[in-house]
Amino acid sequence: MASSFCSAISSSSSCISLPETFLQHHNNKIFHSPFSFFHRSHFLRKGLTLSRGRELPSIRICASLTDISTKASVEEKQLPKGETWSIHKFGGTCVGSSQRIKNVADIIINDDSERKLVVVSAMSKVTDMMYDLIYKAQSRNDGYISALDAVLEKHSLTASDLLDGDSLASFLSLLRQDINNLKAMLRAIYIAGHATESFTDFVVGHGELWSAQMLSLVIRKNGTDSKWMDTREVLIVNPSGSNQVDPDYLESEKRLKKWYSLYPSKVIIATGFIASTPQNIPTTLKRDGSDFSAAIMGALFRARQVTIWTDVDGVYSADPRKVSEAVILKTLSYQEAWEMSYFGANVLHPRTISPVMQYGIPIVIRNIFNLSAPGTKICDSLINDDEDKNLKNHVKGFATIDNLALVNVEGTGMAGVPGTASAIFSAVKDVGANVIMISQASSEHSVCFAVPEKEVKAVAEALQSRFRQALDAGRLSQVAVIPNCSILAAVGQKMASTPGVSATLFNALAKANINVRAIAQGCSEYNITVVVKREDCIKALRAVHSRFYISRTTIAMGIIGPGLIGSTLLDQLRDQASILKEEFNIDLRVMGILSSNSMLLSDVGIDLARWRELREKNGEVANLENFAQHVHGNHFIPNTVLVDCTADSVIAGYYYDWLRRGIHVVTPNKKANSGPLDQSYTHYFYEATVGAGLPIISTLRGLLETGDRILKIEGIFSGTLSYIFNSFKDGRAFSGVVAEAKEAGYTEPDPRDDLSGTDVARKVIILARESGLKLELSDIPVESLVPEPLRACASAQEFMQQLPKFDPEFGKKQQEAENAGEVLRYVGVVDVTNKKGVVELRKYKKDHPFAQLSGSDNIIAFTTRRYNEQPLIVRGPGAGAQVTAGGIFSDILRLASYLGAPS
Repeated sequence: MASSFCSAISSSSSCISLPETFLQHHNNKIFHSPFSFFHRSHFLRKGLTLSRGRELPSIRICASLTDISTKASVEEKQLPKGETWSIHKFGGTCVGSSQRIKNVADIIINDDSERKLVVVSAMSKVTDMMYDLIYKAQSRNDGYISALDAVLEKHSLTASDLLDGDSLASFLSLLRQDINNLKAMLRAIYIAGHATESFTDFVVGHGELWSAQMLSLVIRKNGTDSKWMDTREVLIVNPSGSNQVDPDYLESEKRLKKWYSLYPSKVIIATGFIASTPQNIPTTLKRDGSDFSAAIMGALFRARQVTIWTDVDGVYSADPRKVSEAVILKTLSYQEAWEMSYFGANVLHPRTISPVMQYGIPIVIRNIFNLSAPGTKICDSLINDDEDKNLKNHVKGFATIDNLALVNVEGTGMAGVPGTASAIFSAVKDVGANVIMISQASSEHSVCFAVPEKEVKAVAEALQSRFRQALDAGRLSQVAVIPNCSILAAVGQKMASTPGVSATLFNALAKANINVRAIAQGCSEYNITVVVKREDCIKALRAVHSRFYISRTTIAMGIIGPGLIGSTLLDQLRDQASILKEEFNIDLRVMGILSSNSMLLSDVGIDLARWRELREKNGEVANLENFAQHVHGNHFIPNTVLVDCTADSVIAGYYYDWLRRGIHVVTPNKKANSGPLDQSYTHYFYEATVGAGLPIISTLRGLLETGDRILKIEGIFSGTLSYIFNSFKDGRAFSGVVAEAKEAGYTEPDPRDDLSGTDVARKVIILARESGLKLELSDIPVESLVPEPLRACASAQEFMQQLPKFDPEFGKKQQEAENAGEVLRYVGVVDVTNKKGVVELRKYKKDHPFAQLSGSDNIIAFTTRRYNEQPLIVRGPGAGAQVTAGGIFSDILRLASYLGAPS
């Protein structure tokens, strides 16, 4: 029996013929169709209803509704509610293949709950495929036919892999009937060129019907009785605008009781996503509706728990794609989960939480692919507080929203004028824009709010139009749009009762050099929201997450020059890193090691116990630019420092660019500080450039910062030359002492680099500039200890061979000093009073502090306004890999202190 339906589109009188399989007779009931583009009178036809097909294979499966008010022939059973029920929800990924559907069946069967209701989504990608059918049909694209065949094939293959015998045959038969019905419906859309929302909802809901039926049959095949529920017969919702629906709990509860009285079971497989209006017209719960379905069912059953099965281990403290150190949260309060989901975190749709919240039903997020993971429990705050009483972090998580724009309406005429804010947001509402955040200062001079960037043009035009008179009159000064913004939200229920959380948050942003454009915080204090530049969003997220979760200070480090000093530093870092992290909350991670010809890179941090082995095995060709980019840009840590352990002027030439890019620099390399004065440094630490491990720079800065005035700085700045002149006595030959120092590793490979005095001159320049003098290296007279004839020697070996010829000359100077009761010392002097410096060999009385040195010690005397009669002396080892590396390490910790670590 075929029947014709005339289209009511425009003035068309064309008729569409639907197949007989679509017009099933059942108990003479009337089916209220979603096909509103057909004349309503044509739906008052006799017998158009379809069975739910629970008792497969004896009952037909068709995609439609049944009026369950039909008197049942079975004895009605009361619906038990409460703790005996557990609700499970499996998303499309969980039922994306036959094997995954089997896994879901195993989880359900093995769950020891007395009663279980399982909400399932359509198979992965099926909902998108169904929407694509509608799109193709109303676009009059014949491709909808082959696309529908693909849907049929996907479910046929899956069912064939899961079922056998009569169950398989019946399911496939009824699947084909559904597909034929859909083909006729889509043909109608194709001819009309349009699909109503109700029609679309009806079509796309088939994916859930098929997955629920298959899962129910698989469970029954395994010996457990189950019924499947078409939730359109139970779940009643009212459209509420803004692409949302509101559940009608009273009516849904009535229908659920009636449904259960007809089909009692301890295992119910229910369709997610789909529902009906009070007029029995099929609809959906919109995107993410399956989670919402599960929560509503949990409330209707007063269930013990709702478990949302997904493909992640739980709710993370931040997006793990942006912050690799994000951690799984054990618990969240309903309010925290609500806030995080609103601000874009992959938690749950905000509306999912409402149904269970009123009954205190916990929601657990679990990973179907990792059953050993306990997941995240979303529950009442009292339970949450009890379970998280040992949690140190008052901020639970961070979320971001990108692609926003700020709109700022400001003007002196706004202050004290009632209705201004109402007029602003009324105009925004008129263009249908979504306001994400609002911020207004108490002065009422301006109101700023964030909207999606795609909507900001319409918002700005609406405001310009609404306030044209006020703008022309000057009562409003501007309607400004600030594009390319992102929102960062910090969420935590304990924030409300904990002083200093905001301070910590903003301090972390400030240390990461992030500028905050707007701030909002509700009186509930569950979240603090800031607006930042879009390009700063990930850096800001990492900075605040690092402060609250990883450590107060996490620093990504790149070590340049793993020679004697660099390798010693790496070994010191290896030995101290765990102590720093555990006791001082400082997390130092070496992300790269660069030598002159190779580099070792890591995304998470190099194992410093094996760095030499790893460099040999995984090293790649050295590239300084790629190295800096990797350490600074290809990781999840907001703070970056490059540690230059070389004496290379070429590398020193990169400092300015690195600092400009926000990369901190720590170095003992004196080439940059004593170079031309056309550079400006920030976050640049170079304590080891002057006194190796001695606190020379910090002492000088301390004097200046406390208001003292430097008069003169005089010192023995070279550990090498200190060793040489401390040993040059008792008739020893100068060349022999130099050879001994070289053999002991105190000198550079070519001792002329030390004896020339240039190294000391660079240190003098550094101290002179720290004292406020604008001196260049060329302004410093330097007395070289390299004899004039030997300065052109081709090699260090030749120099050492020729040096004994000049022993008499050096011996004479030493003897003259000895005869006068003095000693020779090679010193550098900064004469701040006369604005000059000098490097030379001087004589000192044997009771002078400079004469008391031994070994390679350095000594520096600060003569200041406070320390005038008796200079302030700093003395200690001034050479050697251990002390120099220690000085660098000290600078790294000083940087960490600057970035927020305990000092």
